[in-house]
Amino acid sequence: MSSNYPNSCGFKREFNSDEISPIMVQDPSCIIFYSCPNLSDLDDTTTPFYTVKDRFSPEEKRILENTFIHWSHTISSSLDEISQTKRLRRTTSIPISLENLSINPIYGSNYNKNSIQTHIRDHIKSCSQMYRAAEAVEEAAQDMINSEGGGEDGCDGMRLVQLLISCAEAVACRDKSHASILLSELKSSALVFGTAFQRVASCYVQGLSERLSLIQPCFGPVAVAQPMMNIMDAASEKMEEAFRLVYEICPHIRFGHFVANSAIVEAFEGESLVHVVDLGMSLGLSHGHQWRGLIQSLANRSGACVRRLRITAVGLCIGRFRIIGDELSVYANSMGINFEFSVVQKNLENLKPEDVIKEDNEVLVVNSILQLHCVVKESRGALNSVLQMIHGLSPKVLVMVEQDSSHNGPFFLGRFMESLHYYSAIFDSLDAMLPKYDTKRAKMEQFYFAEEIKNIVSCEGPLRMERHERVDQWRRRMSRAGFQGSPIKMVAQAKQWLVKNKVCDGYTVVEEKGCLVLGWKSKPIVAASCWKC
Repeated sequence: MSSNYPNSCGFKREFNSDEISPIMVQDPSCIIFYSCPNLSDLDDTTTPFYTVKDRFSPEEKRILENTFIHWSHTISSSLDEISQTKRLRRTTSIPISLENLSINPIYGSNYNKNSIQTHIRDHIKSCSQMYRAAEAVEEAAQDMINSEGGGEDGCDGMRLVQLLISCAEAVACRDKSHASILLSELKSSALVFGTAFQRVASCYVQGLSERLSLIQPCFGPVAVAQPMMNIMDAASEKMEEAFRLVYEICPHIRFGHFVANSAIVEAFEGESLVHVVDLGMSLGLSHGHQWRGLIQSLANRSGACVRRLRITAVGLCIGRFRIIGDELSVYANSMGINFEFSVVQKNLENLKPEDVIKEDNEVLVVNSILQLHCVVKESRGALNSVLQMIHGLSPKVLVMVEQDSSHNGPFFLGRFMESLHYYSAIFDSLDAMLPKYDTKRAKMEQFYFAEEIKNIVSCEGPLRMERHERVDQWRRRMSRAGFQGSPIKMVAQAKQWLVKNKVCDGYTVVEEKGCLVLGWKSKPIVAASCWKC
């Protein structure tokens, strides 16, 4: 597929991702292939190569060869300059010009001598992310055009994709005048009741507008941080209604509850005193749907009965949690389960093991549904502290459900492109589930998913809480925190669950290295995983 994006070469890219990894830099002639298949191993010392056997035509090989020579020369020259600077001025930090690396000005131009290689490595990784996301968005746009039958609608769709990406680039470069012109054109094309891509574009237009309005001449997006655990902590009535509709209509959260409860029931097998610590209570979803299912499973299980079930809710919405606890208490009593409910009114970053009352002889599990990504910050400190706190509780298992996408990259454009593809898939699935002018769909898109999109696009620092990451990244984070994966082997049951719940055709379930991933037309949406100390 030829790329329509300004930063690509425009020839076919057919390669085995296990053999080579494509890296795109800002030079419009430059795509480099590196010999390390794992992008996490990529750094500024990795050796590029440009011999790609017979996968490209002679003209394409010539482009690659020239690209390789250009990149090798610029990197070598820059590192030589840095080396000389270090020898001449070992104690003074000076700005280094990286113009030869064609780094976008938004990424900064002043590099300390002690961090130059780190910035080169981060830039390479970010460009790789942008390259893969751009391809994915292009494919999504092509699928949209094909589904609309091509012609004038298809051309309008591709034009909308190009406008949206151009506007994101203008916002990233703080070009207010150009971005404002593009936003005006986008607002007339991104329709709330249009095609799937028009609707998702309308949410991104809101996010870009907010980001543009927050940009200051020197300091970038700024805002006053308010203490929240997730975006639902400050939810309006419309957003709460939209979240309820998402739970009822989309399978994402219900799938997470099903897999999590299955893992918890297995962990509680043969135990009579059981305790669940629930981080965030599924973003405060009303009625405690997950725990009604668990109570029913425990009441109906064969063998030793449960003498007592305790649930500890962790979060800031204490009033909402207490209402849920009262409802669950009534339901548990009706099922013959001795039930206790308590609330710890703290956010995860301030939570300590002693805040959770753990009694002797009880088995404890920790449950996190769409919550841990909210404590992923620019540094690893916040999440590491939370994971160490969980480890200190010595749970039998930690069950985690998270969005499976990379929305926490170091640069705005990379996050924008990755999230655009992710939410395009979600809006496409809503197309298949609901009629075009259904108000339920509009509520979900504009009052729930749009809030997630705006948080990813317009917010920075502590206000940016939707920091979704891929399951591979979570696997590395959990391993560093001392957790070991406990494989979830229930693909067949998960597929039966899709059928039983009449989930729309197009949703898929696959097992990926011990995790269960729910996707839409093979695009990952959410991943469920289980961990032991």
